[in-house]
Amino acid sequence: MGADATTPTDCDVVVVGGGPSGCAAGVFTTRYGLETVVFDRGNAALRRCAYLENYLGFPAGIDVDTFYGLIRAHAERAGCDVVSDRVESAERTEGEPTFAVETQDGRRVTTDHVIAAAWYDGEYLRPLSGDEPFEAHEHDGEEHEHFDPGYADENGRTPVDGLYVAAPSGQRNVQAIVAAGHGTHVARCLLEDRRSERGYPDGVAAHYDWLRRDGEFSGEWGDRDRWREWFEDEAGDDHGLTAKRYEELRERYIDRAFETRVSDAAVEERSRRGLRRLVETIGTERVLDAVDDREIRTYIAGEDA
Repeated sequence: MGADATTPTDCDVVVVGGGPSGCAAGVFTTRYGLETVVFDRGNAALRRCAYLENYLGFPAGIDVDTFYGLIRAHAERAGCDVVSDRVESAERTEGEPTFAVETQDGRRVTTDHVIAAAWYDGEYLRPLSGDEPFEAHEHDGEEHEHFDPGYADENGRTPVDGLYVAAPSGQRNVQAIVAAGHGTHVARCLLEDRRSERGYPDGVAAHYDWLRRDGEFSGEWGDRDRWREWFEDEAGDDHGLTAKRYEELRERYIDRAFETRVSDAAVEERSRRGLRRLVETIGTERVLDAVDDREIRTYIAGEDA
């Protein structure tokens, strides 16, 4: 985003919320190549958690602040523009882009897609959705409105084209690891819809963010003709595309497939780089202190005994 907060900035996707669901969604959209802005005021529900012990990949758990540092760093490393600001409203614009998002600090960002991924009440969506997603509840004799977690379907799609909801989404948000998975799923549905709009047949519209080892391109799968055969089987005959457009999409799909090819040397280098980045994000001094901590060394020795 530009330095002037009042200057409209176009992007492909705005994600509202920088918790597990929002950052996970942003990682997938930006890795696909969509310019993505994540607005995160830092008041996510997970911060109420004393300590996170059930998120896969952290054998003894992880403190919530460190976890947030890691997911935010991941989103930024993937290419997201993560902005500390609260979204106040999202509304339609005429023509393209589809939406204008305005924030508490006076930013105005135009975008083609909005992914709601914030735990707060969803009031910022009212200019887009009207009253439909809000339901009344009585509490202590007073009536309150809440965003209906059933407004979006299980894939995050809503009646408003281009608007997706990863949160609030009821039980899909109550555990951090489930919320991250749901945010990823919603982002993949957005990508599938976008690819469908651009003509990809249903059988090949879904996108998989998957790096492949050299070995997967050995033999017949190293030949583009084999990929063409596969594409034609998956796409089927009832796609309604001109021969030229069909060929363009097919070759683009195969180009992307070959771009996922990673050599053994590249895997090794990425592994080293990934560990370095992990240590840098957690903090080198914190890692060294942990290594030098006698209590931790004793614990590890006991585990290995």
